[in-house]
Amino acid sequence: MWKTIVNAFSDKEIRKRIFLTLGMLILFRIGCFIPLPGINVSAIEASTKDNSFMELMSTMTGGALSQGTLFSLGILPFINSFIIMQLLTIIIPKLAELSKGDQEGRKKYTQITRYVAIVLAVIQGIGICVGWKDAFQPTFGSTIVTMITVIIMLTAGSTLVMWLGERITEYGIGNGTSLIIFVGIISTAGVSFLQACNTMSNDPVLIWYFVGFIILIVALFFLIVYVDLAERRIPVSYGGRSGGSYYSNNYKTHIPLRVNASGVMPIIFATSILMFPMMLGSLIPTDASAWWNRYLGVGTVWYYVILIPLIIFFAYFYSQIQFNPIEVAINIYSRGGRVIPFSNARDASEYLKKINNRIVLFGALFLGFIAIIPAVGFQLLGEKINMNNAFSATGLLIIVSVALELNKQLEAQIMNKQFAKVLG
Repeated sequence: MWKTIVNAFSDKEIRKRIFLTLGMLILFRIGCFIPLPGINVSAIEASTKDNSFMELMSTMTGGALSQGTLFSLGILPFINSFIIMQLLTIIIPKLAELSKGDQEGRKKYTQITRYVAIVLAVIQGIGICVGWKDAFQPTFGSTIVTMITVIIMLTAGSTLVMWLGERITEYGIGNGTSLIIFVGIISTAGVSFLQACNTMSNDPVLIWYFVGFIILIVALFFLIVYVDLAERRIPVSYGGRSGGSYYSNNYKTHIPLRVNASGVMPIIFATSILMFPMMLGSLIPTDASAWWNRYLGVGTVWYYVILIPLIIFFAYFYSQIQFNPIEVAINIYSRGGRVIPFSNARDASEYLKKINNRIVLFGALFLGFIAIIPAVGFQLLGEKINMNNAFSATGLLIIVSVALELNKQLEAQIMNKQFAKVLG
């Protein structure tokens, strides 16, 4: 990876993209420190600690929510909008046509996603302000006016974060949304590490808890990298003529089916679905929302019982979007190739579908393990040194996945530059 970074900085255009990405991420972090008017930060921190939903949102935003700043909503409304739009493409054929159509259709689809994100930002802003009701001060003459001002600023901040993410994706390096989440989690972890150092200075015995915490992180890191890079290679051979070129029967390649091709998206989708009632509960507190938080809130037994089936469902759902075995088989056989040992596209597509379903199931079970089992270890070890909110296994999965994807993006851009020089 270090070699890739060095090679990337040696190219002028890629170097510009890297600096633009860093600049956008710095702007995001600056926005995480701009305070909202008329809010008592101490009261917000207290309310966040007592609410698992708020606490999780604060982790994803790099602590911006618990500090009551401009970017308190972060990129979360856009993520929820993306999830809703993906689900609606199954129900509404017109949306499916736009998402898979020409450039103009995809622009319309993206624009609709933005509008939905803004609406969700307004709703989440109202919900957060209701949760902050005891923290407001009548800065603009009355508490109501202050709350309306804060809702407008929260919506504007979320829209600006969405814009930063899109600019990173278009002009920078990697997926902007993923990088913003990545920076938020890293920032939260950094603050927690400093707090842990202060705690350990008062009680040296706690160093062993810190060591155990680090060992758990490293072990999970290697496990995630191993599974994330694992793939099943389906052998493919080409013979005859295809696209003006001639291939001998010895020309062989493969279809790489990644074990965890969907990355962290199934976990994000599943947790968003389970947290949506919690968001509504923070907006309109009722007996039903209190019951949900008590029995189905983050960290409860039933939360994890429901989480695993949802992860499996979204893993298969996301796989259907990414990989179509029928299209893959038709493309191979129409170009004079074949999936070994099948002689026709129909049998090959059935084989690819069967193998892909098995791999997706294994990947989904792995994500379920990552989302649940290590969380117990993080809670037991981190609670002693005030680091129980520094890392979650899901957050670590996001960090590793984004880092690996960023490395692939850099390698691809370096490769394209090298080809351009050879052809030029």
